[in-house]
Amino acid sequence: QVQLVESGGGLVQAGGSLRLSCAASGIIFSRYGVGWYRQAPGKQREVVATLTRDGRSNYADSVKGRFTISRDNPKNTLFLHMNSLKPEDTAVYYCHLRTNYDYWGQGTQITVSS
Repeated sequence: QVQLVESGGGLVQAGGSLRLSCAASGIIFSRYGVGWYRQAPGKQREVVATLTRDGRSNYADSVKGRFTISRDNPKNTLFLHMNSLKPEDTAVYYCHLRTNYDYWGQGTQITVSS
């Protein structure tokens, strides 16, 4: 059974940093494209960053230069390093895995205080 489990969310002050992790099980993570999405209250879910299996990354304009997506393939884990956090980054963040079926984590809350 494929599962994605996020961790690392919580409270942080504006200007601070956090690292999110997404641990995958039941699948060889390195074979597939992955990504992070987020959804703020009253807004639609949006893409934050994506990473192909050959290492190509893309970022939303709102986070470019502040966030970094990476993966540790031997540990089947995806990361999102977030720096210079802003209150506008407050949202639930979701890990995503694309195969022939789209898998999602349960989400982890990030709250950035001003």
